Amino acid sequence: MPYTAEHKQKTRERIVESARELFNRRGFSEVSIDEIMRQAGLTRGGFYNHFKAKEELYAEAVQAYMHFDPSQRWSGIEFDPEAKGTACAQQMVNIYLSNAHLQDVEGHCPLIALPTDTARAGSQARLAYCKLVEHMASMMTGGLEGFEGDEARKRGLAITALCVGGMVLARTIEDPAFVEEVRQAAHDMALQLIAPEAD
Repeated sequence: MPYTAEHKQKTRERIVESARELFNRRGFSEVSIDEIMRQAGLTRGGFYNHFKAKEELYAEAVQAYMHFDPSQRWSGIEFDPEAKGTACAQQMVNIYLSNAHLQDVEGHCPLIALPTDTARAGSQARLAYCKLVEHMASMMTGGLEGFEGDEARKRGLAITALCVGGMVLARTIEDPAFVEEVRQAAHDMALQLIAPEAD
């Protein structure tokens, strides 16, 4: 009896999640298809029923983060998917630059876990990475009440750069006090760009 479309979709999601965690932990080139499928509880042969190549899976693993719900993975994180405007942008900064995100290597956003791998990957992976950057920047820009046009776009991109760059730096530093200083500085400046204090 052939598998149902629902079963195929759930299997595909298992493969994507397995790949995302392994890529985050060890990088694209260091992870084999065999390892991805084994962690997903599947055999290598089934891989090609869902993907043509590892890079296609890599691209999908990056894009999957657009639908990530942090409250399902990190305890103590409050996430309101219905948040709008300033509340949405502030929530994103608070979650992205949280200790919970920093400590969860397998759950890291691909933007901080995979930039070097993506730079060396093919066009499909780079396009997926770019789309995730655009998605994040767009959400930040949409939360900037009181700013429009080029100024809103500039701030949205700057907030995204602070979030991603701050976490990339924080995860490479060994001194815990310096890690916290970097993370907190990025967090505070990102929030300042969202809602500047009144003069």
